[in-house]
Amino acid sequence: MNLSVRLGRGVAWGHIIVVLLVTIFPFYWIVRTALSNNFAMSTDPSSLLPVHFTWGPFKRALGLATPAEAAAEGGSGAKIDLALALWNSIVYAGLLTLCTVVFSALAAYAFARLRWKGRDVVFGILLTALMVPSVFTLLPNFVLMKDLGLLNTFGGMILPGAFFSAFNIFFLRQFMLGLSNEVEEAAIIDGAGPLRVCFRIVLPMSVAPMATLTLLTFITTWNDYFWPLLVTNDESVRPLTLALAVFKQSSPQASLDWAGLMAATLVAALPMLLLFVVFGRRLVNSIGFTGIK
Repeated sequence: MNLSVRLGRGVAWGHIIVVLLVTIFPFYWIVRTALSNNFAMSTDPSSLLPVHFTWGPFKRALGLATPAEAAAEGGSGAKIDLALALWNSIVYAGLLTLCTVVFSALAAYAFARLRWKGRDVVFGILLTALMVPSVFTLLPNFVLMKDLGLLNTFGGMILPGAFFSAFNIFFLRQFMLGLSNEVEEAAIIDGAGPLRVCFRIVLPMSVAPMATLTLLTFITTWNDYFWPLLVTNDESVRPLTLALAVFKQSSPQASLDWAGLMAATLVAALPMLLLFVVFGRRLVNSIGFTGIK
Protein backbone atom coordinates (compact mmCIF):
# COMPACT_ATOMS: atom_id res chain seq x y z
CA MET A 1 0.00 0.00 0.00
CA ASN A 2 1.57 3.27 -1.09
CA LEU A 3 1.83 6.41 1.01
CA SER A 4 -0.96 8.32 -0.77
CA VAL A 5 -3.50 5.56 -0.11
CA ARG A 6 -2.50 5.39 3.56
CA LEU A 7 -2.73 9.15 3.84
CA GLY A 8 -6.18 9.16 2.20
CA ARG A 9 -7.48 6.49 4.55
CA GLY A 10 -6.06 8.35 7.52
CA VAL A 11 -7.80 11.56 6.48
CA ALA A 12 -11.08 9.68 5.89
CA TRP A 13 -10.97 7.97 9.29
CA GLY A 14 -10.07 11.27 10.95
CA HIS A 15 -13.06 12.94 9.30
CA ILE A 16 -15.38 10.11 10.42
CA ILE A 17 -14.11 10.33 14.01
CA VAL A 18 -14.62 14.10 14.12
CA VAL A 19 -18.17 13.78 12.76
CA LEU A 20 -18.99 11.07 15.31
CA LEU A 21 -17.63 13.16 18.17
CA VAL A 22 -19.58 16.25 17.07
CA THR A 23 -22.75 14.15 16.72
CA ILE A 24 -22.48 12.17 19.96
CA PHE A 25 -21.07 14.84 22.27
CA PRO A 26 -24.39 16.71 22.83
CA PHE A 27 -26.02 13.43 23.94
CA TYR A 28 -23.10 12.75 26.26
CA TRP A 29 -23.40 16.27 27.72
CA ILE A 30 -27.10 15.67 28.43
CA VAL A 31 -26.19 12.47 30.31
CA ARG A 32 -23.38 14.23 32.17
CA THR A 33 -25.68 17.05 33.26
CA ALA A 34 -28.47 14.66 34.23
CA LEU A 35 -26.10 12.81 36.58
CA SER A 36 -24.77 15.94 38.28
CA ASN A 37 -25.74 17.78 41.43
CA ASN A 38 -27.49 20.98 40.36
CA PHE A 39 -25.75 23.04 43.07
CA ALA A 40 -22.31 21.62 42.33
CA MET A 41 -22.42 22.18 38.56
CA SER A 42 -21.84 25.90 39.00
CA THR A 43 -18.55 25.17 40.77
CA ASP A 44 -17.12 23.17 37.87
CA PRO A 45 -19.21 23.89 34.74
CA SER A 46 -16.52 22.73 32.28
CA SER A 47 -16.01 19.28 33.80
CA LEU A 48 -16.44 16.45 31.30
CA LEU A 49 -17.52 14.10 34.08
CA PRO A 50 -20.67 14.37 36.23
CA VAL A 51 -20.16 16.89 39.04
CA HIS A 52 -20.92 15.18 42.37
CA PHE A 53 -22.50 12.14 40.70
CA THR A 54 -26.12 11.54 41.78
CA TRP A 55 -29.34 9.89 40.58
CA GLY A 56 -31.32 12.72 42.13
CA PRO A 57 -32.24 14.46 38.82
CA PHE A 58 -33.84 11.27 37.52
CA LYS A 59 -35.75 10.87 40.79
CA ARG A 60 -37.03 14.44 40.44
CA ALA A 61 -37.95 13.90 36.79
CA LEU A 62 -39.87 10.74 37.66
CA GLY A 63 -41.56 12.35 40.66
CA LEU A 64 -39.83 10.06 43.18
CA ALA A 65 -37.90 12.72 45.13
CA THR A 66 -39.29 14.44 48.21
CA PRO A 67 -39.24 18.27 48.37
CA ALA A 68 -36.39 18.08 50.89
CA GLU A 69 -34.31 15.82 48.63
CA ALA A 70 -34.95 18.05 45.63
CA ALA A 71 -33.96 21.19 47.54
CA ALA A 72 -30.78 19.53 48.84
CA GLU A 73 -29.54 18.95 45.27
CA GLY A 74 -30.60 22.27 43.81
CA GLY A 75 -34.02 21.29 42.54
CA SER A 76 -36.17 24.31 41.73
CA GLY A 77 -39.41 22.94 43.15
CA ALA A 78 -41.04 22.76 39.71
CA LYS A 79 -42.87 19.52 39.03
CA ILE A 80 -43.59 17.51 35.92
CA ASP A 81 -46.07 14.64 35.70
CA LEU A 82 -43.78 12.62 33.47
CA ALA A 83 -46.00 9.53 33.42
CA LEU A 84 -49.05 11.50 32.24
CA ALA A 85 -47.05 13.47 29.67
CA LEU A 86 -45.46 10.25 28.39
CA TRP A 87 -48.89 8.63 28.04
CA ASN A 88 -50.25 11.70 26.22
CA SER A 89 -47.35 11.58 23.75
CA ILE A 90 -47.92 7.87 23.14
CA VAL A 91 -51.63 8.43 22.47
CA TYR A 92 -51.02 11.48 20.26
CA ALA A 93 -48.16 9.98 18.25
CA GLY A 94 -49.71 6.51 18.07
CA LEU A 95 -53.18 7.53 16.84
CA LEU A 96 -51.87 10.12 14.39
CA THR A 97 -49.35 7.64 12.99
CA LEU A 98 -51.99 4.94 12.59
CA CYS A 99 -54.43 7.24 10.77
CA THR A 100 -51.79 8.84 8.56
CA VAL A 101 -50.20 5.58 7.42
CA VAL A 102 -53.52 3.81 6.75
CA PHE A 103 -55.08 6.64 4.74
CA SER A 104 -51.82 7.35 2.90
CA ALA A 105 -51.60 3.67 1.90
CA LEU A 106 -55.14 3.74 0.49
CA ALA A 107 -54.44 6.93 -1.46
CA ALA A 108 -51.13 5.56 -2.76
CA TYR A 109 -52.92 2.42 -3.98
CA ALA A 110 -55.43 4.57 -5.87
CA PHE A 111 -52.66 6.57 -7.54
CA ALA A 112 -50.37 3.61 -8.30
CA ARG A 113 -52.63 0.66 -9.18
CA LEU A 114 -56.00 2.06 -10.30
CA ARG A 115 -56.80 3.71 -13.63
CA TRP A 116 -59.19 6.65 -13.46
CA LYS A 117 -59.71 9.87 -15.36
CA GLY A 118 -57.60 12.78 -14.15
CA ARG A 119 -55.37 10.60 -11.97
CA ASP A 120 -52.09 12.14 -13.10
CA VAL A 121 -53.46 15.68 -12.86
CA VAL A 122 -54.65 15.10 -9.31
CA PHE A 123 -51.32 13.54 -8.37
CA GLY A 124 -49.50 16.56 -9.81
CA ILE A 125 -51.64 18.84 -7.65
CA LEU A 126 -50.86 16.59 -4.70
CA LEU A 127 -47.14 16.99 -5.28
CA THR A 128 -47.47 20.76 -5.00
CA ALA A 129 -48.45 20.20 -1.36
CA LEU A 130 -44.86 19.08 -0.78
CA MET A 131 -43.72 22.60 -1.67
CA VAL A 132 -46.07 24.37 0.79
CA PRO A 133 -44.39 25.03 4.17
CA SER A 134 -46.41 23.51 6.97
CA VAL A 135 -46.35 26.79 8.89
CA PHE A 136 -48.79 28.22 6.31
CA THR A 137 -51.48 25.75 7.39
CA LEU A 138 -51.18 26.26 11.13
CA LEU A 139 -53.50 29.26 11.45
CA PRO A 140 -56.32 27.89 9.22
CA ASN A 141 -56.18 24.56 11.07
CA PHE A 142 -56.25 26.32 14.43
CA VAL A 143 -59.33 28.35 13.45
CA LEU A 144 -61.04 25.18 12.20
CA MET A 145 -60.31 23.27 15.43
CA LYS A 146 -61.55 26.22 17.48
CA ASP A 147 -64.80 26.43 15.49
CA LEU A 148 -65.30 22.68 15.96
CA GLY A 149 -64.75 22.98 19.71
CA LEU A 150 -61.76 20.64 19.65
CA LEU A 151 -59.18 22.76 21.47
CA ASN A 152 -57.56 20.97 24.42
CA THR A 153 -58.51 17.57 23.04
CA PHE A 154 -56.62 14.76 21.36
CA GLY A 155 -58.98 15.15 18.41
CA GLY A 156 -57.83 18.73 17.91
CA MET A 157 -54.20 17.64 17.83
CA ILE A 158 -54.74 14.62 15.58
CA LEU A 159 -57.43 15.49 13.02
CA PRO A 160 -55.59 18.12 10.89
CA GLY A 161 -52.86 15.64 9.96
CA ALA A 162 -54.77 12.37 10.14
CA PHE A 163 -56.11 12.08 6.59
CA PHE A 164 -53.43 13.56 4.35
CA SER A 165 -49.67 13.47 4.02
CA ALA A 166 -48.25 14.29 0.61
CA PHE A 167 -44.86 12.79 1.40
CA ASN A 168 -46.33 9.54 2.72
CA ILE A 169 -48.54 9.12 -0.35
CA PHE A 170 -45.63 9.81 -2.71
CA PHE A 171 -43.36 7.47 -0.74
CA LEU A 172 -45.79 4.55 -0.89
CA ARG A 173 -46.82 5.21 -4.50
CA GLN A 174 -43.18 4.91 -5.58
CA PHE A 175 -42.99 1.48 -3.99
CA MET A 176 -46.36 0.25 -5.30
CA LEU A 177 -45.48 1.22 -8.86
CA GLY A 178 -42.72 -1.39 -8.76
CA LEU A 179 -44.92 -4.27 -7.63
CA SER A 180 -45.57 -7.14 -10.04
CA ASN A 181 -48.91 -7.13 -11.86
CA GLU A 182 -49.27 -10.91 -12.26
CA VAL A 183 -50.71 -11.69 -8.82
CA GLU A 184 -53.04 -8.71 -8.98
CA GLU A 185 -54.31 -9.65 -12.46
CA ALA A 186 -54.89 -13.25 -11.35
CA ALA A 187 -56.97 -12.04 -8.42
CA ILE A 188 -59.04 -9.80 -10.71
CA ILE A 189 -59.68 -12.74 -13.06
CA ASP A 190 -60.90 -14.74 -10.04
CA GLY A 191 -63.42 -11.99 -9.32
CA ALA A 192 -61.61 -9.90 -6.70
CA GLY A 193 -62.60 -6.24 -6.61
CA PRO A 194 -60.30 -3.23 -6.03
CA LEU A 195 -60.77 -3.22 -2.24
CA ARG A 196 -60.00 -6.92 -1.92
CA VAL A 197 -56.93 -6.58 -4.13
CA CYS A 198 -55.80 -3.62 -2.02
CA PHE A 199 -56.21 -5.25 1.39
CA ARG A 200 -55.33 -8.85 0.50
CA ILE A 201 -52.51 -8.36 -2.03
CA VAL A 202 -51.03 -4.87 -2.40
CA LEU A 203 -50.91 -3.76 1.25
CA PRO A 204 -49.41 -7.05 2.53
CA MET A 205 -46.70 -6.68 -0.14
CA SER A 206 -46.04 -3.11 1.07
CA VAL A 207 -45.37 -3.92 4.71
CA ALA A 208 -41.70 -2.82 4.59
CA PRO A 209 -42.26 0.77 3.36
CA MET A 210 -45.34 1.11 5.56
CA ALA A 211 -43.21 0.12 8.56
CA THR A 212 -40.70 2.77 7.55
CA LEU A 213 -43.41 5.42 7.30
CA THR A 214 -44.79 4.31 10.65
CA LEU A 215 -41.40 4.84 12.25
CA LEU A 216 -40.78 8.21 10.57
CA THR A 217 -44.25 9.54 11.31
CA PHE A 218 -44.18 8.39 14.92
CA ILE A 219 -40.81 10.05 15.55
CA THR A 220 -41.88 13.30 13.87
CA THR A 221 -45.12 13.42 15.85
CA TRP A 222 -43.38 12.50 19.10
CA ASN A 223 -41.06 15.50 18.68
CA ASP A 224 -43.83 17.87 17.55
CA TYR A 225 -43.99 21.02 19.65
CA PHE A 226 -45.57 23.98 17.88
CA TRP A 227 -48.94 22.47 16.88
CA PRO A 228 -49.71 21.02 20.35
CA LEU A 229 -48.65 24.38 21.79
CA LEU A 230 -51.30 26.13 19.67
CA VAL A 231 -54.24 23.85 20.44
CA THR A 232 -53.62 22.70 24.04
CA ASN A 233 -53.03 24.32 27.40
CA ASP A 234 -54.57 21.59 29.56
CA GLU A 235 -52.22 19.24 31.41
CA SER A 236 -54.57 16.28 30.78
CA VAL A 237 -53.68 16.26 27.04
CA ARG A 238 -50.29 17.97 27.12
CA PRO A 239 -47.60 15.87 25.34
CA LEU A 240 -44.09 15.40 26.62
CA THR A 241 -42.50 18.16 24.53
CA LEU A 242 -44.84 20.76 26.06
CA ALA A 243 -44.49 19.32 29.56
CA LEU A 244 -40.70 19.78 29.39
CA ALA A 245 -41.13 23.40 28.27
CA VAL A 246 -43.59 24.10 31.09
CA PHE A 247 -41.19 22.48 33.57
CA LYS A 248 -38.42 24.83 32.43
CA GLN A 249 -40.59 27.94 32.43
CA SER A 250 -42.06 27.24 35.87
CA SER A 251 -38.60 26.99 37.42
CA PRO A 252 -37.36 30.15 39.17
CA GLN A 253 -34.93 31.90 36.88
CA ALA A 254 -32.36 32.21 39.67
CA SER A 255 -32.25 28.45 40.29
CA LEU A 256 -33.16 26.68 37.09
CA ASP A 257 -33.00 22.91 37.59
CA TRP A 258 -30.80 22.07 34.61
CA ALA A 259 -29.96 18.62 35.95
CA GLY A 260 -33.63 17.71 36.40
CA LEU A 261 -34.52 19.16 33.00
CA MET A 262 -31.79 17.15 31.26
CA ALA A 263 -32.87 13.99 33.08
CA ALA A 264 -36.47 14.49 31.94
CA THR A 265 -35.25 15.24 28.40
CA LEU A 266 -33.19 12.06 28.36
CA VAL A 267 -36.17 10.00 29.51
CA ALA A 268 -38.25 11.62 26.75
CA ALA A 269 -35.62 10.94 24.07
CA LEU A 270 -34.84 7.37 25.12
CA PRO A 271 -37.83 5.74 23.31
CA MET A 272 -36.83 7.41 20.04
CA LEU A 273 -33.20 6.36 20.40
CA LEU A 274 -34.30 2.77 21.01
CA LEU A 275 -36.50 2.87 17.90
CA PHE A 276 -33.55 4.01 15.78
CA VAL A 277 -31.29 1.32 17.23
CA VAL A 278 -33.83 -1.45 16.63
CA PHE A 279 -35.27 -0.36 13.28
CA GLY A 280 -32.46 1.74 11.77
CA ARG A 281 -31.41 -0.89 9.21
CA ARG A 282 -35.00 -1.50 8.07
CA LEU A 283 -35.46 2.25 7.70
CA VAL A 284 -32.50 2.60 5.34
CA ASN A 285 -33.39 -0.53 3.33
CA SER A 286 -37.02 0.47 2.86
CA ILE A 287 -36.11 3.92 1.59
CA GLY A 288 -33.86 2.22 -0.96
CA PHE A 289 -36.69 -0.04 -2.12
CA THR A 290 -38.84 2.95 -3.08
CA GLY A 291 -36.34 4.28 -5.59
CA ILE A 292 -36.16 7.69 -3.88
CA LYS A 293 -32.72 9.20 -4.26
